[in-house]
Amino acid sequence: MSTAHLKDLALSDTGFVFDPYTGATFTTNASGLAILHALKEGRNRKEILSQLRDRFDVHGDLETDLTEFIQLLRQHGVVAGDFAVPDK
Repeated sequence: MSTAHLKDLALSDTGFVFDPYTGATFTTNASGLAILHALKEGRNRKEILSQLRDRFDVHGDLETDLTEFIQLLRQHGVVAGDFAVPDK
């Protein structure tokens, strides 16, 4: 699975996500949607975490939350199993 696959995801403002390659659909919350938009834009880990801190009232370990969300994307085939968000 390529980065192009990620960039081709259709995202609605309500959190509805459509994968045109598999036909799969799912929904995500506002923070998940923000992460997906940031990934589509090619943002790095630091930029994504900063954006999330600016937009949301963060409680807990945001770094772990981002890592777990990426793992869910891997598990559901939205990104490749070896996909990693660049640190810089």
